[in-house]
Amino acid sequence: MSENIIRISSISQLHTLLGFPKPLHPLISLIDASKIQIKDTELNTRVIYDFYMASLKDKSCGGDYGRKSFDFEEGVMVFSAPGQVYAYTQEINAGDISGWMLFFHPDLIRNTHLGNQMDDYSFFNYEVVEALHLSEEEEKRMLDTVANIQHEYEQRIDKHSQRVIVSNLELLLNYSLRFYERQFNTRTSESKDILALFETELKAYFKQKKHLESGLPSIQYFAEQANLSQHYFSDLLKKETGRTPKDHINDFVIEKAKNLILGTDQSISEIAYDLGFNYPHYFTRLFKSKTGLTPVAYRSQN
Repeated sequence: MSENIIRISSISQLHTLLGFPKPLHPLISLIDASKIQIKDTELNTRVIYDFYMASLKDKSCGGDYGRKSFDFEEGVMVFSAPGQVYAYTQEINAGDISGWMLFFHPDLIRNTHLGNQMDDYSFFNYEVVEALHLSEEEEKRMLDTVANIQHEYEQRIDKHSQRVIVSNLELLLNYSLRFYERQFNTRTSESKDILALFETELKAYFKQKKHLESGLPSIQYFAEQANLSQHYFSDLLKKETGRTPKDHINDFVIEKAKNLILGTDQSISEIAYDLGFNYPHYFTRLFKSKTGLTPVAYRSQN
């Protein structure tokens, strides 16, 4: 059977796909995971959702999310942004899994404080293997919050409904930020290993002259070396060092630039190209932003 791709653009379409009654609110729905059924005939179907999802699963459920497979046996939360692709890899009968799945459309938070802050919640772009593992107390906190959301949209919708729902949704995401920070803190050895790998790979990139072929290294390149998503990799390093991977890369490049400026007779343009810059003025701009001097001024003063 050929693979089918379905795009779900509304909460109503989602309920129809799952065989559920019409949603009580057009832009948000909390789904009981124990009621989900995936038949054998649906295993070749890939689904793209045009809304955000936050879910907690308490038992194993096989599936693909983005590029990674997942099969968790304990309570974890996963998040996804609009445009992510899902595909189930095994049949699921009602009651096989437990937990909840919260879906909300971007229109729900448009022109709200939360809508303007969504980029702060980078975990919506993590891979599923970078899920949030919750303690029992944390899981209860999350459940209480989504219960508040559900209670609100199950009532008669009035002019205050959106504000109350969005406020609780923002609370849920802020709890998630806090709990992810706790998770980073409790995995310091893993973080240090990844930091060491990053530093090793950064040096190797230039030693092997990959910059001459591919230009300056990207954050995505190093994230792939660590088998992590770019967002998770960036957040982990920032938590460990207080600085972003881009800061580390730029500082490394500037140190190499200083050595070339003072230790060779190369022109500034030649140095820029040798460091992997496509355009010398980009190099000059970065150098000045980091040192307060142009490369020419740095050479003349030293």
